[in-house]
Amino acid sequence: MSTETTAPVIVVTGTGPDVGKTVATAALAVGFRDQGLRVAVVKPCQTGVGPGEDGDLAQVRQLAGDVQTHELVRLPDPLAPDAAARRAGVSIPPVPVLASQAAQVARREDVDLVLVEGTGGLLVRLDLAGGTLADLALSVQELGLRVGVVVVAAAGLGTLNHSALTAEALQLRGLDCLGFVIGSWPEDPDLAMTFNLEDLPEVTGAPLLGRIPEGAGSWDPQTFQDRAGAWLPIF
Repeated sequence: MSTETTAPVIVVTGTGPDVGKTVATAALAVGFRDQGLRVAVVKPCQTGVGPGEDGDLAQVRQLAGDVQTHELVRLPDPLAPDAAARRAGVSIPPVPVLASQAAQVARREDVDLVLVEGTGGLLVRLDLAGGTLADLALSVQELGLRVGVVVVAAAGLGTLNHSALTAEALQLRGLDCLGFVIGSWPEDPDLAMTFNLEDLPEVTGAPLLGRIPEGAGSWDPQTFQDRAGAWLPIF
């Protein structure tokens, strides 16, 4: 299928766990919807959540409002997907299958853009064969869809190293890094955080797209939606 007739796919990954990927994904969904785009959010692998419990996509819907979501795999233990699957004694779809399912969402007539929220960082294993989120992005790209990657990073010490490593991994694989987002920016940043704003684009070779205010994930939905569109004015 021609790239002109499929939705672009933006993979949202992080420099590690707990950096604010889900809130950043919700903010991106709000921003793109404010531009008149019909957004779908895909979570290839949700771990640490049992049957009937709210996962990351529930938070995306709660914050962003009217956005369609698709969870492909759910595992109860708070581990990387491959480890969670081994512990549960279950098989999970290989990354090419997950990529195909994400591509099917992108080809829907009621979707203009797909956000794919990863689990942990870029090279966390998503299947029992060692396939990663980077492999998933490449597989989606090989299916003829346009793919870009947004990386969510922490604000403080250590983030330059983690961010540079992620940017290098993307570059080596030929994946387009659209830029970095600070996933939780405090009202009173320390010295390292302030310098990171200036240094992050230099060490990664990618733009700093914006900052998510600390605690934004606990805001009421209307406040979040009123403000989120201004945080990441990237497209």
